[in-house]
Formats: sequence, C-alpha cells, structure tokens
Amino acid sequence: MTFMSNIKTEMSLLEEDAFALTQAALEISQAQEANDEKRLAAALDYNLQLWVGIRTLVERDENPLPAEVKENLSRLSHFVAHKTFEMQDGSNDKTLEALANTNLQIAEGLLEGKRA
Repeated sequence: MTFMSNIKTEMSLLEEDAFALTQAALEISQAQEANDEKRLAAALDYNLQLWVGIRTLVERDENPLPAEVKENLSRLSHFVAHKTFEMQDGSNDKTLEALANTNLQIAEGLLEGKRA
C-alpha cells in the first residue's frame, strides 16, 4: 500500500473531494509555470471531469444540499466548462489562475463546512 493510499483511506468523502480539487488546481498551476501545453491540456481535462462530476451530483434530486448551494456549484461547473473550452484557441494566464483559484476556494469551503 502506498503513502497516498493510506491517506485516502483515512479521508472522508468531503476531504477526498477537497483533495481532488486541490490536486487539479496544483496541476494546472504547475503546467502553466512549466509552459507545458500537453501537461496543461491533461490538467484541464481532469479538472473539467471533476466539475462535470460535481454538477452531476448536485443536480440529483436526492442531493441534500440546500438549493442555493446546488445552484452555485452548478453555475461554477458551467463557468469551468466555458473557460476550459474557451482555451482551445490558446491558454490565458488569467483564466488558468481563475480556474485554479476556483478549485482552491471550493476545496477550502468543503473543509470549512466539515469543521462546522
């Protein structure tokens, strides 16, 4: 069993979600800093997959989140998708930073919600 496997088995679902969003943000930032277009494309694809998953979960009728939270997460998911597809014509530093910051802020919110 690897170190990461040990960490993952001890994390709650919210912590796993926060971790995944943080990892995606870091990968976007590192690919941007390295000016590695192939790595950046993979990072953006992974991030988009995370947000499609988030949207799918929050739009389920049985999701217990308050309607306002569900709506905000759904809107953020659409924002991420829109910005990701916009970058097909070339990456934009401000957009990449916005995507990474969105992930970090949501991850922080998930962890704060868990503590509350």
